[in-house]
Amino acid sequence: MKTIFAGTPDFARVALERLLAAGIEVPLVLTQPDRPAGRGMKLQASPVKQCALDHGIPVAQPRGLRLDGKFPEDAAAARAALEAAGADAMVVAAYGLILPQWVLDLPRLGCLNIHASLLPRWRGAAPIHRSIEAGDAETGVTIMQMDAGLDTGAMLLVERTPIAAADTTATLHDRLAGLGGRLIVEALELAACGGLTATPQPPEGVTYAHKIEKAESAIDWRLSAEAIDRRVRAFDPFPGASTQLGAETIKVWACEPTGAAVPAGAAAGQVLAMQDTGVDVACGSGVLRLAVLQRAGGKRLPVGDFLRGHPLAPGLVLGGGAPA
Repeated sequence: MKTIFAGTPDFARVALERLLAAGIEVPLVLTQPDRPAGRGMKLQASPVKQCALDHGIPVAQPRGLRLDGKFPEDAAAARAALEAAGADAMVVAAYGLILPQWVLDLPRLGCLNIHASLLPRWRGAAPIHRSIEAGDAETGVTIMQMDAGLDTGAMLLVERTPIAAADTTATLHDRLAGLGGRLIVEALELAACGGLTATPQPPEGVTYAHKIEKAESAIDWRLSAEAIDRRVRAFDPFPGASTQLGAETIKVWACEPTGAAVPAGAAAGQVLAMQDTGVDVACGSGVLRLAVLQRAGGKRLPVGDFLRGHPLAPGLVLGGGAPA
């Protein structure tokens, strides 16, 4: 079975590697244009492009796919390449461009999407982050038959996985990437013999995983210790949860609720106690123990090491508040 692949980040690279390892022929890869990155802001190829080049697969990088859109020449060239590939199916994983109807209609088996949630929960751009932030007990991967809507297509295969108390977006991403790669191979094998069953998404339980914005990184100490812990894990590795320490911004990379109640009179964000294993901070409800911190331009450090170079005093209020 010939399968075009469209994807950009590391999550998609894992799926492409699984397809190739399974012996599925990939005549063409679509990925986002190279972007400037790093301190030198040099153009860098996406993980999917790097993988495709390593395997000698032709790559197309249109800036848009709408024939009547902002980049009609790119779209026309992409259409010619897609038609020449003569693929039976197209697999899409975190590609980053909206597929117009002509793309959806081109392969005889249509376009299959690898989506990192249990649809219809967490349609949209950031399902892994939002599932952790919301405190979901489980998530998973849905292989979906794409249609013109935003993650509204029929479900083809679904597999669930629990979200552990220590899971971050980084750890859950890697687990779901592997799961997605395995499921898409299974889906294509079933499609080849007519064994896939499409199930419409239920109308109940629809939620949207809106894109993560840097502005969300600031910790609101008025939230509960549990809610802040979830946000810290959801924003690891990007954008990182941060708070003000005087005039300086520091990032919090690991923490856990202690289960203790906030002492009477303590302000939200107030440092209550310090030890090498953690800094206890009062929240809107409950106490949060910070375990790994990072100064601007520095490395992630266990609290014990952080405190040796940047001592704190009980009573200090994080987040820009005045000392208690």
